[in-house]
Amino acid sequence: MTAFIPTKTIAKTLSTAFIAVLVSTPVAAVDYKTLDVLPLNVKAVSVAKGVTIPWAIEPLSNGDLLITERSGTLYLLPKNSANLTKLSGLPQIDANGQGGLLDLALHSGPNSNQWLYITYSSTQGAKSGSNTALMRAKLSDDRTELLNTQLLYKGEHNSTKGQHYGSRIVFDNQGYVYFSIGDRGARDKNPQDLTRDGGKIYRLHTDGRIPKDNPFVNQKSAKHAIWSYGHRNPQGMWFDKTTQTLWSHEHGPRGGDELNIIKAGANYGWPVVSYGVNYSGTSFTDIQEKDGMQSPVLHWTPSIAPSDMLLVSSDKYPQLKGKLLLSSMKFSFLSALEISNKSVSKQYKILEGIGRVRSLAQGSDGYIYLGIDGQGIKRLEPEQ
Repeated sequence: MTAFIPTKTIAKTLSTAFIAVLVSTPVAAVDYKTLDVLPLNVKAVSVAKGVTIPWAIEPLSNGDLLITERSGTLYLLPKNSANLTKLSGLPQIDANGQGGLLDLALHSGPNSNQWLYITYSSTQGAKSGSNTALMRAKLSDDRTELLNTQLLYKGEHNSTKGQHYGSRIVFDNQGYVYFSIGDRGARDKNPQDLTRDGGKIYRLHTDGRIPKDNPFVNQKSAKHAIWSYGHRNPQGMWFDKTTQTLWSHEHGPRGGDELNIIKAGANYGWPVVSYGVNYSGTSFTDIQEKDGMQSPVLHWTPSIAPSDMLLVSSDKYPQLKGKLLLSSMKFSFLSALEISNKSVSKQYKILEGIGRVRSLAQGSDGYIYLGIDGQGIKRLEPEQ
């Protein structure tokens, strides 16, 4: 089965269907239940409970896992243990709606100088409310404390609204860190305005400096850290170091979840163009494509509520190796994508009924770990 394209009529008629679309491929719309299922002989084994919304999982080289609980706790899960240990040293976290303690990512610089990068909602700033911030810190030798914490970027224009903080973090192989901030519920104000944070993906040097070749550094009033704009709420990113390609997916409104290739300076259109409608069913735009605005590689209508992204490289899962995984929080399955020539050549559905998967990680042991809302952390174990 190849990709799928809806028309406006199909999208309105199949109000409960799942439609995945490769924009440039004119093929029929298909209910998500008819997607090819990739059978896996695995079982999901619980390894830790007590994490309500496990936003991110970051494996350590010794087999331990770091886990963020969105409400504001950073946990260490030691290898071969079910006992979670709280780490100290976090800044103040504003656990407001969809905000809180968000993504985690380890990065090793020169001379194995390893830092832990974290995104979270911060109240720092002149106005009430909060916005997404990026920080980094060192792990103490006993992995119980964050040391030498450094704030690298804090989105301005705080808001008391509780939606669309983003956020994910990835690194390329040239010394840059990328992270996302959602539109913060201000779709008509933030995403298309380069002078405001929100609805953007950003690029920094790993020490927080703004790269001289960022696309908007020569625009005096623009936020110089911006790499791309016109986003709604990106909550999954992956950097393909083989092709030097940054991928991201983001939540649409009611319909129009997107998978995008992120390009420097590109405008991804939100909310001028969209395949979705308001949650009430009313329209806010009749435009799905526009010159000067980047169309998605793939979109889902109705929304699947995608979260996180993971390229599987482990030999423990031959059927998944080389595929890109993302979760459907709304429909409780994982999507496995085959990527070829910077496009999606095939999409599978796996692990139906697994739950609302928030985070994905491949441990140093080769196992895939799932952070599932309300269930905690599970490990996919191949059955003999």
